Amino acid sequence: MVRDALGRPLRDLRISVIDRCNFRCRYCMPREVFGPDHSYLEREEILSFEELNQLVTSIIPLGVEKIRLTGGEPLLRRDFPKLVEILSSHGVELALTTNGLLLERYAKELAEAGLDRVTVSLDALDDETFQLMTDTNAKVSDILAGIDAAVAAGLSPVKINTVVRKGVNEHAVLQLFNHFRGSGVIVRFIEYMDVGASNNWSRGEVVTGSEILEILRSEHHLEPIIPENDSQVAKLWQTQDGDKVGLITSISEPFCGDCTRGRISSEGRFYTCLFSDIGFDIKSIIRSEPSEDELRDLVSFVWLNRADRYSELRDEGRRIHLPIEMSHIGG
Repeated sequence: MVRDALGRPLRDLRISVIDRCNFRCRYCMPREVFGPDHSYLEREEILSFEELNQLVTSIIPLGVEKIRLTGGEPLLRRDFPKLVEILSSHGVELALTTNGLLLERYAKELAEAGLDRVTVSLDALDDETFQLMTDTNAKVSDILAGIDAAVAAGLSPVKINTVVRKGVNEHAVLQLFNHFRGSGVIVRFIEYMDVGASNNWSRGEVVTGSEILEILRSEHHLEPIIPENDSQVAKLWQTQDGDKVGLITSISEPFCGDCTRGRISSEGRFYTCLFSDIGFDIKSIIRSEPSEDELRDLVSFVWLNRADRYSELRDEGRRIHLPIEMSHIGG
């Protein structure tokens, strides 16, 4: 198992398979930046299924235990279930993060292809707030249908990711938790983060994890759950009935010290932090036809020199403006 300069292993690999999305969430792909004239990556600029498989084959022996496929919106990638089938052969946990709009159509096929779990982004239960957050005409009912299809297909436990933005959707916290109680679906509330340069992030718009917990405790008695491993991003709580809820607190309580996640962006760069300003051009290496050992050694070298702890530095007042967007690097 390879470890970085701070002793952290490379346990989780997140792969952004496409930079396009059918939503225009204000905190990720605001329409004024990602409008009709925006230039997306051409197909040849994105790693092919064969190249992604070559990369995964090389990296897994370094200690990778889980792969998460992200975007943009990964279900927009042509023949995406085929990629799932290819990568599922490696015997590590394979998960997907999606906005859920196309999930009802693909859930059963993805499960049959070997997908293990799915996480769905859903920021509100009422259409007005949901459409404000996503800047689309999509309906919440479409997303809920996708979640139901994922549960029926066995892609469990299904998780919901909810970004909470002050003055916009705090009211959705209790609504979402109450809606999914007893279903086995776990809602995780995320502090509004400063990923990329397009969302005009302000700390004043952050609803902290402690504030979210206070909202939940206004109706529910919640006790903390001891984490299964140190790299778990969500702090989990549960009711006396066993209903779980998660809090992801990268702004108020950074967890850089336990981060085990490497990321492949949609243009084929290897990033060692969600907030990295520089990525290693792994696409050029792959297309120079290296051996499996050569590719593994290069990734290992990058990880060995990793010392990223951006969220902790931000907490010390050292925020930087990042050139990489969430739609390229995934969540």
